[in-house]
Amino acid sequence: MKQTKARDIMVQNVVSVRPTDVLTDAIRLLLSHRISGLPVVDDNNNVLGCVTEHDIMNFAFSGEADVTQVNQAMTQPAFTFSPDTNIENIINSFAKHRIRRVIITEGDQLAGIVSRRDVLREMLALYTG
Repeated sequence: MKQTKARDIMVQNVVSVRPTDVLTDAIRLLLSHRISGLPVVDDNNNVLGCVTEHDIMNFAFSGEADVTQVNQAMTQPAFTFSPDTNIENIINSFAKHRIRRVIITEGDQLAGIVSRRDVLREMLALYTG
């Protein structure tokens, strides 16, 4: 695992949201793609933050999720790493910060995402060949 880089296991076709999207749009994306978090990006694909199921839960039953913008619920700054980051550093970040995903950026732009599931998939491949 120490030689594995983020670029080796990251998902590149990342579903994301804009900061002015409403939370119900984010909820729809989370459910339809069976994911638990979304990068928040601007019109130039620069990462502004991340919005997760956990972030949204506080608004979901308030009766205002359909008028609350993502930027009011998102976590910022997002946990980001470069594509050349060793997976060991990402795993340590998952444990230290109790997070489920990190966003991979080139400069400030979204390049991919690595989740705990991606790391587990890589671990299984190493053990089973």
